[in-house]
Amino acid sequence: MADLIFEGLKVWDMSWVGVGPLTARYLADNGATVVRMDSSKRVDILRISPPFQDGKPGFNNSMFYGDFNCSKLGLGLDMATEEAREVAREMAQWADVILESFTPGNMAKWGLSYADVSKDNPGVVMLSTCMQGQTGPRAHYPGFGNLMASNSGYYEITGWPDAEPVPVYGAYTDFIAHRFTTTALIAALDHKARTGRGQYIDISQFEAAVQYFGPEVLDYSVNGNTSTRAGNSDPVAAPHAAYPCVGEDRWIAIAIESDYEWRVFKEKMGNPAWAEDAKFATLSSRKENEDELNQQVAEWTSGWNNKELQYFLQPDIAAGAVQDQFDLYEDAQTLYRGYFVDLEHSEMGKVPYNGTQTLFSKTPTTLSKASPCVGEDSRQVLRDCLGFTDQKIDTLVASGAVEITGPNA
Repeated sequence: MADLIFEGLKVWDMSWVGVGPLTARYLADNGATVVRMDSSKRVDILRISPPFQDGKPGFNNSMFYGDFNCSKLGLGLDMATEEAREVAREMAQWADVILESFTPGNMAKWGLSYADVSKDNPGVVMLSTCMQGQTGPRAHYPGFGNLMASNSGYYEITGWPDAEPVPVYGAYTDFIAHRFTTTALIAALDHKARTGRGQYIDISQFEAAVQYFGPEVLDYSVNGNTSTRAGNSDPVAAPHAAYPCVGEDRWIAIAIESDYEWRVFKEKMGNPAWAEDAKFATLSSRKENEDELNQQVAEWTSGWNNKELQYFLQPDIAAGAVQDQFDLYEDAQTLYRGYFVDLEHSEMGKVPYNGTQTLFSKTPTTLSKASPCVGEDSRQVLRDCLGFTDQKIDTLVASGAVEITGPNA
């Protein structure tokens, strides 16, 4: 068994923003050699998205981009030039895996479609991810994950029943779809290991996101019920909400699913007289009187520090303090498990990265390097992966086809 799960796997990451880079990062953290294509001419939007180190915007100063792209090598290419496209084609022959998220049809224009690449590299596994897939009437619709969250139904169920839809955070489907792309890619690699044959994978963010609506889709198809906004209410739990605590904008989430849990919760509250009322005795009656129930629970929680209350209720009652970013970074559980990892970035200095998502008993995972500046590793990649001479690399840099920034410029 290799020291790292994907040790020896060669990945050409031509994707950008979220889904593709997150997929490639999982492979990189588990030992794959991942080369990330980048450019300052058509800059990845995450490079100009906060948070920036010391609040200073810059292509190489974004931790949003940085966190999605650590453990990778950076190759800067201006794909507007034929010389860069030729380099990209050579990288496609080097690779075991190709990831791309361009508008459908772009890769074919560059001679980089799966049909083109697999002629001389039949074992390659190529994954394309875009908003709504490579085919169909909306295949060429532009967008980001926030639009797909709207299309796939998340905005309809997020918010309060007497108010307008509320967007879920950010490009939400980017944070869903990469779970499916990674799983599909690993399945394809397993197939290749057994048969020697590569294959092409087409994943739509829209379709991946709808997978999380299984119960709602089933409820509609069987019962004709259309799910909509219900605030913090849940059909099988009461109390079920976020309740105020001591301090400005401090809250705790509490979820009680059974009458037994309700009895335990009453004891935790000191068995107040209001909680003994028969209208709160069963789940169905608590649901019928949910507004009053929530008001009473909120009055009790408002006298508590949210973290102290979490530990007071747990593990008997499902409860969790609503944490902001500072809370999360200082959280005792994440600190104990060593989740956040500091790495030395060539421009930002020492900065924290999200750690690996899984801990294996027999194979380690590791963040091998900080995210690259645009083209930071261009020389290394062209020399070590493609065997280019220094003279050829200098010619490509001089022509503008290859970009090099950072400490290796």
